Amino acid sequence: MTIATDIDTPTDLKLSEREQDQSYQMAQSAAIAADDRKGENIVLLAIGEVSSLAEYFVISTGFSKAQVRAIAGMAEEAIAEKFGRKPRNIAGEQDGTWILLDYGDVIVHAMMAQEREYYDLEAFWGHAPKLEVFLPDEAEKDEVVTAI
Repeated sequence: MTIATDIDTPTDLKLSEREQDQSYQMAQSAAIAADDRKGENIVLLAIGEVSSLAEYFVISTGFSKAQVRAIAGMAEEAIAEKFGRKPRNIAGEQDGTWILLDYGDVIVHAMMAQEREYYDLEAFWGHAPKLEVFLPDEAEKDEVVTAI
């Protein structure tokens, strides 16, 4: 696992300050991508406030290996398109039950329900603040679709 030591991201940010943080924007983009692929129980944890492992975890549940792959693929595509970044490491693509995209400052977890329940990352990192995921409403999604 990569430890994000080369990325200077301030901790304990207020929402207005956090919105200017690229790592936070990437995490939100990954969460939106997971929602777009019908991921469930999407959680955004501010890991950087309790660890130097990363700044944010995005955790999402898929209910088949194909869906887990689709969630991870969409998150990777969205981050590449919006931020020009590729993961430093990708784990679990072959098996498809838990795919991890490691960007250093943001780590995206797309997991099947059984793996998510067994490993229970939210409980393990329970001392990390949970942040609100800002998903576009249906009207915004419709505007994007009709614009295409």
